[in-house]
Amino acid sequence: MIQITREGRYELIETKKNIKILKLDDSQVFAWPETKAYGEMLVTSHNPHRADAILSSGRYKLYKVKEESSLTDLEHLELETGENQWQGYLLLTGLPTDKKIRSRIIPTKQVITNKHRVASL
Repeated sequence: MIQITREGRYELIETKKNIKILKLDDSQVFAWPETKAYGEMLVTSHNPHRADAILSSGRYKLYKVKEESSLTDLEHLELETGENQWQGYLLLTGLPTDKKIRSRIIPTKQVITNKHRVASL
């Protein structure tokens, strides 16, 4: 089963200090560092960030996947990278929150948008 749990607009920027920042709907902001020990992470951020460069922007979709043979049973975040082109990411523990401020994010070739039947919440 694939359920879409959220969708909206995103912006991925980079600061002067080469830190990537992901903004979802202008309401949630995450730093996106890469660590040697854990790989790429999303970290909840409440600080204002000034963009030195806009890396990408567009639509995003967040899915819950369970018992699908061709997909990993996790939350999937997809970012639009062009017209009908999407980059998929696996969120090992979901999006970060104020209580659980970090979450691993892993790029994947698994893409749901425009390829699978999806149930809405």
